[in-house]
Formats: sequence, C-alpha cells, structure tokens
Amino acid sequence: MRIVVVSDTHRDFRALYELVQRQKECTDLFLHLGDGEREVEDLLQLMPELPLRYVQGNCDLCSQAPDRDLVPAGEVKLFMTHGHLHHVKHSLAELIWEARALHAAVALYGHTHCPDYRYEDGLHILNPGSLSQPRGSSRSYGVIEIHGKQALCSLAPF
Repeated sequence: MRIVVVSDTHRDFRALYELVQRQKECTDLFLHLGDGEREVEDLLQLMPELPLRYVQGNCDLCSQAPDRDLVPAGEVKLFMTHGHLHHVKHSLAELIWEARALHAAVALYGHTHCPDYRYEDGLHILNPGSLSQPRGSSRSYGVIEIHGKQALCSLAPF
C-alpha cells in the first residue's frame, strides 16, 4: 500500500491538484493534514472517487472535519492531526503520547510547514512540510509504503 501525505496547502489548489495528478496512478490513499480544506473539497468535487482523508487545521475556519483521525492502513495504524492542538511548534511530546496511546505505528502532523521525519522507539513521526508555503526548505510531501506490519516513510520534494 502506498500513501501520499500533504499538509498546509493554504488555498493553493493548483499545487494539490498537480501532485494528485502526478501520483494518483501509483497511490492507494491520500492524506491531508489540514490548512487546506477548501482545496480538498474542490478536488473531491472534480474527483469524487479519489481515496482521500483529511483533518482540519487551525486555518480551516468553521470546519466540520475531525481534528484527528486514526487511519487503518493494512496492518498498520496511522495517527493524523494538524498538530496545533498538540503544540508541535514547541514539542512533539503530546503528539507522540497520543499516537502511542492509540497504538499507532505512524504519527503524522503538519502546522510547522517544515518537513521532518524521525523514528523513535518503534514510532515513525512524519511532517510532510508544505506544498505551497514551506519554511526553511523547498515544497515537499510525504510518502508511506506499507508492507505487512512494516511502514517505510520518506519525504519527497515537490
């Protein structure tokens, strides 16, 4: 199973659409980690069958989307959230705590616009960065490959 993870598109529909067009033939699921609900909804209007899940971010005003989600991906659980409610700009401790409490193998967050990947004591922690407004890096997204009970995470330039 192959999953593409994006975050913080901030009304840049073109960037999200272009990435999906490039990746849709080789991707089983797209995840959006917030601050992009408007373009996600526009994308789903054009491609209603697109396998896509998303959570709300701090800039998705009046959103009815969940602020976190636990996504089953084969035999692996992915915990996804935007990160603002877990104070990820200061520490990843709250994010890691919740992911572990939910028995997730992967913790996904955005909000900082900075791509980051680390593996700590059996937990993959991935921030895909931003497709439209990166901070301190180039535009980027994340890729997760699921093989049985194993997850392989990476960052990719856009």
